[in-house]
Amino acid sequence: MSSEPIERRVSYLGDRLRASRCPICGNEYFEIRYYCGNCGRKSYGKMEHIDLFYEKGKLELCTLVTEPTNKFSKLGRYVYGIISFHGGKIRVPGRLTDLLIKEGETVDFSALEGRDVLPRFRRRHSVSQSEVIPTVSLAFTFADEYYPHQEYSVAQPGKEYEKPGIVGYGVYTSRFRIKDGGIERSVPYIDEDSVTAAVEAGKLALIHAGIDSKTIGKVYVGSESNPYAVKPIASKVAQVLKLGEEDEDVQSVDAVDTEFACKAATSMFKDAAALVSFPNSGVRYAMVIGSDNSQAAPRGCPGGELDLFVGYGASAFLFGKQDVIAEVEGWYSCTSDTPDFWRRDGQEFPMHGGRFTGDPAYFKHVRKAALRLMEKLSLKPEDINYFVPHQPNPQFPVRVAKELGFRPDQYEVSLQVKKFGNTYSGCSPIGLAAVLDVAKPGELVLIASYGSGAGSDAYLLRTTGQIIEKRNRQRITVASQAENPFIEFVDYPTYRRLKIGM
Repeated sequence: MSSEPIERRVSYLGDRLRASRCPICGNEYFEIRYYCGNCGRKSYGKMEHIDLFYEKGKLELCTLVTEPTNKFSKLGRYVYGIISFHGGKIRVPGRLTDLLIKEGETVDFSALEGRDVLPRFRRRHSVSQSEVIPTVSLAFTFADEYYPHQEYSVAQPGKEYEKPGIVGYGVYTSRFRIKDGGIERSVPYIDEDSVTAAVEAGKLALIHAGIDSKTIGKVYVGSESNPYAVKPIASKVAQVLKLGEEDEDVQSVDAVDTEFACKAATSMFKDAAALVSFPNSGVRYAMVIGSDNSQAAPRGCPGGELDLFVGYGASAFLFGKQDVIAEVEGWYSCTSDTPDFWRRDGQEFPMHGGRFTGDPAYFKHVRKAALRLMEKLSLKPEDINYFVPHQPNPQFPVRVAKELGFRPDQYEVSLQVKKFGNTYSGCSPIGLAAVLDVAKPGELVLIASYGSGAGSDAYLLRTTGQIIEKRNRQRITVASQAENPFIEFVDYPTYRRLKIGM
């Protein structure tokens, strides 16, 4: 089959899948309508909008597009189908994403039809360098391959804390992997990038926290792989997740991008904590996201050795003072102008400074930040339950943890680099999420991130009793993503094709 996908022919749907319902007769319609086809003028101005962004649909029937045209050609062969919601009241045309279908491979449609699917926020199609990247929630993945359950319900806050802290978090990585020498690395699908990962992580953080997205007054997104040289990720995240009150399609939230290599997100933890604590800030909750499609030159090229470790993923943390799961006890940051890793303006891939990447950069800064914070709070390594170092490769975090006096049982839980690779701004926060997934109430967690260029942020967190209560929410964990039974391994040429994207 060769066809122009329906997305090209319909009107712009926006970044969030929506529908309408008539309050008079109950008819439901795909897209926003202002009157009912059944009730006519009686329904004008009364139509209810339905948000399908968090809902589960069913793939009713599908077909294979074998020769995608124009801007869709980079997708290769893909499945297109009809998805129904609410027992068939709403039917939506959409693309099934995250399916690698090789040339000549047959597809058993009967094995796909009838399965539950979820809307996914993805790029719509390929564009030239001068165009804005179009995005839409009209792509779908099978629910059991990612989120068996993703109900988003808002709970009334039950407890106010004296100290600010984490009230919820979410982690997103692709189910595609490449394996090199015992190390697995997450690989984005061709329609994914740092923006789509940031939205997915933020979505899961909202589900975990159970707070109303309208109550978020600030969002930070840290990344060094923004698909735009000039245009923020945070504004797109704010709009898709509907952060802050909405008025005329404008979100009443302060959104900003940050950049400091791999600590672009952790640098904002202290800002978020301070902002929600300041009485006149007007910010009840703040969201911090680290998201990267970590880049490296192909192997055999200058800088290609970095390609052994780069991954893809995002983490999102919500800070506030109500229903806190981990209080912020203190922090310490250090910075120096150390040229261990950089990308010049206009360069496609980063470079690193060889011997400067070890002792003068990573180890010096992580050691100093962690030691000074422990001195500041009169703590020793044995007083701390978990240590979370930045993980640029499998060796560095183990070495620095041992040098600081931590035992393997204190740091091994956080080591996720062998499963996802170095996800840059999302890396040490993903390690923190892995710890929070298993930590007990009243435990101390020390995280020491690192960013090339160079600097480190160290934070001490103390978990609360509510960490267990919120863990009972239906949500995906770091471990469940690391051991996802639907993980698909790709070869190196496929990896490079997906990494570059659309």
